[in-house]
Amino acid sequence: MMQRFKGLIKLKQARNGLLSYQRNFSALPYDAQYDDPQDQVLVEGRAKSRAAILNRPASRNALTIPMVARLKRLYESWEENHDIGFVLMKGSGKAFCSGSDVISLCELLNEGKMEECKTYFQTLYKFVYLQATYLKPNVAILDGFTMGSGAGIAVPGMFRVATNKTVFAHPEAQIGFHPDAGASFYLSRLPGYLGEYLALTGDKLNGVEMIACGLASHYALHERLDLIEERLGKLITDEATVIETSLAQYGDLVYPDKTSVLYKIETIDKCFSHDTVEEIVDALENEAANSYNEWCKNAISKIKEASPLSLKVTLHSIREGRFQSLDQCLAREYRMSLAGMSKRVSNDFCEGVRARLVDKDFAPKWDPPSLEEVSKDMVDGYFFPLGELEPELELPTALREPYI
Repeated sequence: MMQRFKGLIKLKQARNGLLSYQRNFSALPYDAQYDDPQDQVLVEGRAKSRAAILNRPASRNALTIPMVARLKRLYESWEENHDIGFVLMKGSGKAFCSGSDVISLCELLNEGKMEECKTYFQTLYKFVYLQATYLKPNVAILDGFTMGSGAGIAVPGMFRVATNKTVFAHPEAQIGFHPDAGASFYLSRLPGYLGEYLALTGDKLNGVEMIACGLASHYALHERLDLIEERLGKLITDEATVIETSLAQYGDLVYPDKTSVLYKIETIDKCFSHDTVEEIVDALENEAANSYNEWCKNAISKIKEASPLSLKVTLHSIREGRFQSLDQCLAREYRMSLAGMSKRVSNDFCEGVRARLVDKDFAPKWDPPSLEEVSKDMVDGYFFPLGELEPELELPTALREPYI
């Protein structure tokens, strides 16, 4: 089975040229001491490189409007600076980035500040595209929580270093949202139907599993990160091969253990390849009944905790992502995010944030409350082009082409 999985990985890497816990969005105390955008993203200067450090440790480095704006400005200026050969991004504390600060986004929505939410998603998605088209080598140290849009700002980059502390997940459907920031692009390109499984259940991967399915390019023990950063900090280069060699020097050759979800790839493909969420749930229930498989029961339980509307929107998004370029995925995800923020179809996003991150009663009142009550029109409303008065997301596709 693992031989099949490795074959899929090689095929996927060859095709793409590749050589984002429900509490882990922003449920922790607000970082009052980091109100200044410059404090939320710190900068370290090295011999021939720069490092951006996400610095809201009490909120697991959840992204805010000032943070993504500063990251975009920094990366643009570093790309133009001939004295800088490559760049690095990491997080402070026990997380790389736990995703968007969804509590703040809901507060803005409740205050009627939709334009600020639009600005956040525009800037975030433009930064993701910048990462994917960056003209200089870039490294992301994914140590700790790497969830939601926190994965989105790293996975499109050239080098992604996972560790034994890495926790990767896309639990957006569990809070009434959808995997965004390019997630429909890279999740749809994972082996088999693993992307659908991760998106619908919100299940986690560790660093070893990220390497195995191609989400990370390197693996290193958390305890070696200081050595890696010291080595990179001394490099006088803009050559990707030199950086790759330095990362590999401290890397480890690792394989998923027998309990890994990756060993269930055949069951995942069997159940999650269906066209609708209802069919996926039925397939899991049949599998659970026939095999007494506890894993299937856990997958069903996780799916049933999520917003029914978000589940259908998410599945449709991943399926469309299989046939779209990164810029097309980002443009579509922007439409989807605005639809979710506007509450014109449902208030599931703010309700999910309330239930899981604010009140923490874990009893969201989803609208609609069941899969059967989610109509095709409701789902389609997330994917329609924006109206004449609402500009689409504009990306510099004529000037910048992704290398992934």
